[in-house]
Amino acid sequence: MAHYATGEPIYALATPYSPSALAVIRASGDEAISLLAPYFSSPISPSLSGRAVHGYVHDGSGRRIDEVMAIIYSKGHGYTSEEAFEIMCHGSLPVIRAISSLLEDAGFREAERGEFTYRAFMHGRMDLTEAEAVEEIVKARTSRAGSDALSRLAGSIYREAERMKESVLDILASLEVQLDYGEDEIPEDWVFPEEEVSRIIGRLRAIAATFSSSRLYSEGALVVIAGRTNAGKSSLYNALLKENRAIVSSEEGTTRDYIEADAVIAGIPVRLFDTAGLRESEDAVEQEGIRRTESLMDKADLIVYVVDPSSDDAPPQYERVLCVISKRDVSALDAPLSFSSVTGEGLADVIDAIASRLSASASAPSDVPRIDSERQKEKLEEAAAALEEARLSSSAGYDIIALYLQSALSSLGELTGEITGEDVLDRLFSSFCLGK
Repeated sequence: MAHYATGEPIYALATPYSPSALAVIRASGDEAISLLAPYFSSPISPSLSGRAVHGYVHDGSGRRIDEVMAIIYSKGHGYTSEEAFEIMCHGSLPVIRAISSLLEDAGFREAERGEFTYRAFMHGRMDLTEAEAVEEIVKARTSRAGSDALSRLAGSIYREAERMKESVLDILASLEVQLDYGEDEIPEDWVFPEEEVSRIIGRLRAIAATFSSSRLYSEGALVVIAGRTNAGKSSLYNALLKENRAIVSSEEGTTRDYIEADAVIAGIPVRLFDTAGLRESEDAVEQEGIRRTESLMDKADLIVYVVDPSSDDAPPQYERVLCVISKRDVSALDAPLSFSSVTGEGLADVIDAIASRLSASASAPSDVPRIDSERQKEKLEEAAAALEEARLSSSAGYDIIALYLQSALSSLGELTGEITGEDVLDRLFSSFCLGK
């Protein structure tokens, strides 16, 4: 990670680069405060740590650039645990550019993506799971995803990993007592702790199983509304979006290509598609629309198949299909799930059914912290697999069991970043936002 370093003074804009009421520019590194001091109208020093200081940023000739507030952090007290400051200035683009240029002249370089959080990790301010949670909070699309990420930032995964490491270490320590003695000197028979190892394996797998559920709430699902022409697909699409996005007409074949929009259904972010009606057609444009519909159906996490109660249409019979009967206001058909786009009757039931089907495929235990990182899932599964191998080898030699226990500890260490290669850190932090 040659482009990442600690100590070297860095800066970055921590807010979007666009006109706004306020902008925040953060900086960190050795002697950061003294580098800023000659360009700040009020006295600043590390002794003012945790305080906001009002003043003017000016260039070397004394010309004022902007009236600002500077928040000062002495070494060991800021986000990175280095000497640092944050400048809150007006969100004028010329002001942002002028302050950035001034900081570069003063000896700062522009930070790489995720470099502030990298430094926080390297200085022990947070473990790797907490560092990942920083970006997960920024990217969260729902309150559920944000809440889960905040829990990880508070150390929920780290604490779980540490407890499991302590348990495995206790087992390994008791085993290594046996390894320290010759065969004729062993003080007592060692019994493999089957119950304790099974408990740890269960816990590891339960946390790993939360990955698909967390991904559902953070990344969302692809939901395709499909069915024959004039079945009521566009009406349902508009009702779910609560706006008239799709053209609704009694004329068949109105929708000849798909349209899409982002929505949140019962707290789950979805990419919602309204598609061309499925039927035999000689029209080349409509045929292409139907082909695109079928392609989307192949990719969908859920297909909401809309059926006109007056037709003989039968929905595809496979797991990802949710059948919904339309035009409830004009049909007395007794259907398990139906709606009316005119009266709104049954729409709440359709929303509940969509949410239920999506969340059912990503169910997870509620008594464990949730993860939203494929890397974390991989390390948890590796640790569980190593312990499973230790359990299967319980009648083998003590040295074999010890190797599997040490492998489990190594995976848990990689989970929290205690043991991590530079390539992993580089890939992880380079995906962060600038200013983080």
